[in-house]
Amino acid sequence: MHNPDKPNVTFKILLWIYALFYMLAGFNHFISTTGYYAIMPEWLPAHKFLIYLSGILEISFGIMLLFSNTRKLGAWLIILMLIAFMPAHIYMIQKAPFMLKSIEITPFMAWMRIPFQAVFIWWAWIYAKK
Repeated sequence: MHNPDKPNVTFKILLWIYALFYMLAGFNHFISTTGYYAIMPEWLPAHKFLIYLSGILEISFGIMLLFSNTRKLGAWLIILMLIAFMPAHIYMIQKAPFMLKSIEITPFMAWMRIPFQAVFIWWAWIYAKK
């Protein structure tokens, strides 16, 4: 019989994938910093600081997901972070088409980020409500 207090294997695998995704995305803010300047709304101050801060937050929240005593808070913080990132996605839609390094970001690609954000918020919600 399944114990509802003990996560199953699929839950754990998907949790690790989700957490790793955020940790890698966070590290990418430090590795590929210049790419983030292109998607930062011009009205935001201190772009470099915000790029590094968002990287630190993504790494931290990803790590929080891995521990049962911080998982719920980490998931809620990811949800809030994704909502806070929405202006950057809207800015990308307004700015498209544009080059992001060697990739042309088309209006379609910029619009597709919105449903992906909804999926990532839903995925965090699964861990937030557990």
